[in-house]
Amino acid sequence: MDDEKILLSHGAGGLKTQRLIRGIFRKHLGNPYLQQELDAALIEVSSRKIAFTTDSFVVSPIFFPGGDIGKLAVCGTVNDLAVMGAKPLYLTLGLIIEEGLPMETLDRLVYSMGQTAHQAKVQIVAGDTKVVEHGACDQIYINTSGVGAVPPDLDLSPRRMAPGDKVIVSGPVGNHGIAILAAREGLKFSPPPASDCTYLSDLIDRVVSTGAGIKCMRDPTRGGLATTLVELAGQSGLGIKLFEEDVPVDPQVKGACSMLGLDPLYMANEGKIALVVESKDAPAVVHEIQKHEAGRGAGIIGEVVGDHPGKVVMETGLGTLRALHMLEGDPLPRIC
Repeated sequence: MDDEKILLSHGAGGLKTQRLIRGIFRKHLGNPYLQQELDAALIEVSSRKIAFTTDSFVVSPIFFPGGDIGKLAVCGTVNDLAVMGAKPLYLTLGLIIEEGLPMETLDRLVYSMGQTAHQAKVQIVAGDTKVVEHGACDQIYINTSGVGAVPPDLDLSPRRMAPGDKVIVSGPVGNHGIAILAAREGLKFSPPPASDCTYLSDLIDRVVSTGAGIKCMRDPTRGGLATTLVELAGQSGLGIKLFEEDVPVDPQVKGACSMLGLDPLYMANEGKIALVVESKDAPAVVHEIQKHEAGRGAGIIGEVVGDHPGKVVMETGLGTLRALHMLEGDPLPRIC
C-alpha cells in the first residue's frame, strides 16, 4: 500500500480500490472464493451452485433523476447476481440512518425498494436498522446482500475468453455518473440527464436462454466501462481492442463530459452490461438485447485479441490507438 490513510479514491472502484483489496483484504481474508474476483462469489451448497454478493450504497444525493438510493440498492445487488448467470432470489437490507431523517423520506425509500424488488422478482427476507447521531452519516446508507441460483452447467468466467470474441455493451455509457453529478452540483443541461438505474435480470435471462456462446458478463458501475474491461483483460490474460466510434454515448452525456473535462468511459453506469461473446453469436445477442427496453442502444464495441495481453486499447476516430487504464483518482465521489 502506497498510502498511509484511506482516501475517497480507495472507494471509487479503480486502481486504488484494487490495491486496497489486494494489499489489505486478500492479505488477511484470502480464500478461493475471494480470489475469484467476480461480481458475486460462486459457492456450492449441497451440490447446488449459488451466487452470493454484498454491496453498500452511500450515494449523494439520495434522490436523483431516474432513481433513488433505495432503487439503486436493489438494482445494484440484483445485477451483480444476474451477470453471473444467477437467478436472483433473496436480498437482505441493512439501513444506517442519520438521526433527524424525516419519516416521510424513509417511507419513500422503503416503498421504492419494495416496488423495485417486486418488479425484479426478488424477496427481501431479512434486514437490520441502526440509527446514528446527527452528522455521523449523510441521511442514510444501505448495505445489501443477495443470493441467486446458478444453473449447474453455466460458467461465466473471464478465463473462458478467447481471441476473436466480440465485446458488446447493452447501451449508452456514463448516464448514471453524469446524472448524479448534475443533481449534486445543480448543473443544468437540456435535456437533463437521467440515471440508467434499473435491474437487468430479465434482460440477462433472455440472452442466456438463447444458448449463445456467452463467455462472461459484468455490470460496469464504479470506474465505468474502461475499468471493467481492464479488469477482464487482466483476469483473462488477453488483450481487448475497442473502437471509439462504436461505443454508444448519449449526446447530453458526451456534451457534459466535454464541458467538464471528463471521460464517459470512466463514468459510472447502473443499468448496463458488458458482455464477451463468441464472434458467430454476437449479432444475434445484440439483436436480442435490443428487443428489451433496457438494451435498445446495444452494439458490438470491440474484440478480444491475443496482442497486448492484460491491456485494453481503443482505436480512436482519428485511427490512432489509445491505451485505457483503470480509473485513477476519484473524479466523482459517492456515485453509488
